[in-house]
Amino acid sequence: MNQDPAARPRGDSGAQSEPDKGPTLLRLARAEIAAKLGQPATPPPAHAWLREPGACFVTLTRQGELRGCIGTLEAHRPLAVDVRENALAAAFRDPRFMPLSRAEFEEIRVEVSLLSPTEALAVASEEHALAALRPGVDGIVFEYRHFRSTFLPQVWEQLPEPADFLAQLKRKAGLPPDFWADAVRLSRYTVTKWREGGADGHS
Repeated sequence: MNQDPAARPRGDSGAQSEPDKGPTLLRLARAEIAAKLGQPATPPPAHAWLREPGACFVTLTRQGELRGCIGTLEAHRPLAVDVRENALAAAFRDPRFMPLSRAEFEEIRVEVSLLSPTEALAVASEEHALAALRPGVDGIVFEYRHFRSTFLPQVWEQLPEPADFLAQLKRKAGLPPDFWADAVRLSRYTVTKWREGGADGHS
């Protein structure tokens, strides 16, 4: 399988609507992984909007289980470059997994999440932070000194309670789940996501 049927691009306009970006981004991510594995794949057309700065996360699943997820929080390079680099990193450089093998390539499903700019949250306490979170909507960045972590909005599906969501976000950053300090900084973002074999969606 070189691409999922859901990843077929439609049209070739530089002014594509937001939902039409999904098939192109999915094809771009899969083609980059395929090329690294020596598999045949046809990259999507070079749309003008792919040259604009963008930030994304690429998530790979295999048989419904996470197989890799790497991304960028700030738009600092062309979106096409960001998708390609994050696809390779998710497949071959996620420290939680062994590099993807050719045997697994046919079984993976690709998801691309396009991030909005981050917005700082002004919170005076953990209670205020919990009240400010929007379950199912917000991706959250947690920062304290050199500790940093993020969860995409999709993580709310596994952690629907704000207290659990924030506790696991702190654990991911390498801190105790009950940690809090005045210097903690939180910011949020939303994503538009597309997944092979599924409908376009927004979070």
